[in-house]
Amino acid sequence: MSNTHPKLHNATWPGVVGKGPDSNEPFIELDTMLDLTAAAEVDGEKFDGVDLFLCAPHVDIDSTDDDLAALAGKLRDRNLAAGSLVAPVWPPTGGGPAMGTPEEREQFLTQVRKSCAIGNKLRDLGVRPYGVIRIDSGSGVADWAADPESNTALIADTFRRACDIADQHGERLAAEGEICWGGMHSWKEMLKLLESVDRPGTLGFQADLAHTLLYLLGHNAEGDAILPKDFDWSDEAAFHEAYTTLTDALRPWTIDFHVAQNDATVKGQGSHDKTGKHCPPDDPNGKLDITRAAGYWLRGADGKPTGAFQHICWDGCMFPNETMLDPATWNKVLAAMIHVRNAHGW
Repeated sequence: MSNTHPKLHNATWPGVVGKGPDSNEPFIELDTMLDLTAAAEVDGEKFDGVDLFLCAPHVDIDSTDDDLAALAGKLRDRNLAAGSLVAPVWPPTGGGPAMGTPEEREQFLTQVRKSCAIGNKLRDLGVRPYGVIRIDSGSGVADWAADPESNTALIADTFRRACDIADQHGERLAAEGEICWGGMHSWKEMLKLLESVDRPGTLGFQADLAHTLLYLLGHNAEGDAILPKDFDWSDEAAFHEAYTTLTDALRPWTIDFHVAQNDATVKGQGSHDKTGKHCPPDDPNGKLDITRAAGYWLRGADGKPTGAFQHICWDGCMFPNETMLDPATWNKVLAAMIHVRNAHGW
């Protein structure tokens, strides 16, 4: 019998991130992303839901109750749940860097507060049974590097205040490990930040297979590399040892998880800084055995599923629009997700 948990979600923000007026590709509307997700099917199994980006043109952070009721209706009509929500904490979307001026940090916290309120409303509307609010530092790596100790302390203080907001709303926050965010750009700095905040009941880690692969190579933090940049990817024993070091450190904090593929290169597009390149699951240059790599995050040291999150999500961020608009893409993605669930779920 196939496992039924964790539930399988698709991310909708690849229709927005790296797209739009400052990119060579237009936005893909939310309805289109929902339709593509709902239409995917493999051996009678379908996606259970979507994770959402709380930013126009998808879901406006200032959505009214009527707007959110309409969104809930769209999800119900397609038999999709809402899961984790991405808070738009960056300056271009109305937020501010978590290590910025007092005013900028208040802007960051305002976006967290609005995101938590939307999360509550979607729960009340019966379409969001699980999931967290995803955040990051909203700060550049070079800016952070000007004063690492002080800037990490500022980010940690902002995150603690964000935790207070989340607690008031019954939400949890997941800090996304990605090489483009200052103070979160290496596995050691990410761990240091989580430990500095010290709110494990409220703030956890969001692991993405594509982003965390670059942690191994020390992109933006060469001193924290676990593998050399010219690593021979056929050396499975060395990869296993390195990946175990990485996941043993961050898995205990992980409360949100993205399945993905990466070819060990970086990718930037539009206004989005360079980060781990997301590849289709069958990309011939992909370096990950997706199912095996996911197991490092989904299973604890005892070999049993951690059950730390109720759903997992596929992130196809900055896929070309041609790829995303092809229904075959989502059947391949869904098949990869099913393999992960059957191997490591419950």
